[in-house]
Amino acid sequence: MTEAPRWAIIVHGGAHTVPPDKAEASRAGVRAAVEAGCRVLEGGGAATDAVEAAIRVMEDDPTFNAGYGSDVDEEGHVRMDAAMMDGRFLEVGAVAGLRGVWHPISVARRMLPEKEVLLIGGGARRFADEHGAELCDPAALLSPEQAAARSDTVGCVALDGHGHVAAGVSTGGLSGQRVGRVGDSPQVGCGFYADDGVGGVVLSGEGESIARMMVAARFIHRVPGRHPEDVLRDVLTEQRGRVGGEAGAVALTPDGTPGWWHTSAHLPVAFLAAGQTEAQVYLSKDEQHQEAGHVQAPA
Repeated sequence: MTEAPRWAIIVHGGAHTVPPDKAEASRAGVRAAVEAGCRVLEGGGAATDAVEAAIRVMEDDPTFNAGYGSDVDEEGHVRMDAAMMDGRFLEVGAVAGLRGVWHPISVARRMLPEKEVLLIGGGARRFADEHGAELCDPAALLSPEQAAARSDTVGCVALDGHGHVAAGVSTGGLSGQRVGRVGDSPQVGCGFYADDGVGGVVLSGEGESIARMMVAARFIHRVPGRHPEDVLRDVLTEQRGRVGGEAGAVALTPDGTPGWWHTSAHLPVAFLAAGQTEAQVYLSKDEQHQEAGHVQAPA
């Protein structure tokens, strides 16, 4: 008998404090996202397609700060960042300051084969238009959720049945942020990274601190031979100790081992792998440890 392909997928809904009245919506949102990515992988699809499918679900859900329901900047506009990386050939696609597009992650996905790694502002919008992205009136991305300030980039890492890893992020940035500000999310090695030989990771949280520490790169350099959760705990603790700022991250290694950690109050997470019938869904590490009978809290 041939062994069934090993695939896995993990998503997060942002490193932030989840208000009690948003808890169930956050759970439902990450569950729906991971299930969308799971359907791609179960059908033999590519990791990049699974990441795109999962993040598109969260971009449609105003519970999260990505796509519809993104935070607004100091001028009251939605300007979004997104990125994707394919671990097969280290292809990267990223956009920053993008306006008037329903699904920024799909624009980043279309950039993977391009020479350019990152497009910003009007150039990113022009690329989206030229490549058939779903455009919209920028005002259509506003939702009543903007009344509550959030700073919670969403992300996904997937491993497909062919052994390929992909990582993706999408964010509306910080509420009231300065026009032109770009956080860690679209910066390769800061907010995300994927390499078939090492694994993939995506970050969320205080973007400037994550970027200063190049947290994704630190993870990738240290994870070989170690459990991804131990490495995430180390690098996020170092970040907080050296430059401050709360953060959270999820990761997968090439064998499908998941890891996640956060120094924020919450990090909604959902994980699914081949052979599992139901997603593991948590709002925090505390919650997972309590379920498992431990008493350990995030560092």
